[in-house]
Amino acid sequence: MTCPKCGSQLVTAQAVNEVQLKDKHHSVIWWALVGWWWIPIKWLFLTLPALIFKLFGHKKQKAINVTKTVCVCQNCGHRWEI
Repeated sequence: MTCPKCGSQLVTAQAVNEVQLKDKHHSVIWWALVGWWWIPIKWLFLTLPALIFKLFGHKKQKAINVTKTVCVCQNCGHRWEI
């Protein structure tokens, strides 16, 4: 394998793991059946507990791992995906 930048033969391939955070949301079905009445009732009658949970509760995020193969030139340091 040769480097496209400098033409060197000293190239190594590495597997790189990238983590991306994705926000989780309620589905349309939940909003149609439950959300339209639950959210107003929650904020009217449970305001203080809802605020505390919103500030200190768990975040609705999901980690997604993506593995990519990357080549690195040992002479010039150029990186590219295979």
